[in-house]
Amino acid sequence: MTATPALVSRPELPKRPLPHERTPDRPAPAGGRPHPQRDARVDSEIGPRTVGAIYQTSVSAYEVLAVIRDPERASALLRRTALWAVIVRDIMRVDAEPYAVGDTWTTSDHLVLLREGRAPAAYAPAA
Repeated sequence: MTATPALVSRPELPKRPLPHERTPDRPAPAGGRPHPQRDARVDSEIGPRTVGAIYQTSVSAYEVLAVIRDPERASALLRRTALWAVIVRDIMRVDAEPYAVGDTWTTSDHLVLLREGRAPAAYAPAA
């Protein structure tokens, strides 16, 4: 029987970190990287609801007081996983308190008035 030659072992190659994995040699940026697809999705879900907008649903009419795009704050306000939240006040009720909603903009929602700024081009009425 002949002896098999001993293989010289090579050092193990370094493993690549998974995407978004924090490594000591390459720390992740503080704010994270922007995600264009997620931003476009969030914009379409929020719709024309900007600060000062008044919109109507099948249930009532609401004034937008704030738009929260920070996922951590939105999740805390809605008490569920969320990318965004809108703080609204029901203008049909005199005693209404502001509260956070995470409902997406649908075809049954209607922009009534935009107090501050202008409506985004996608939601501007046709002339």
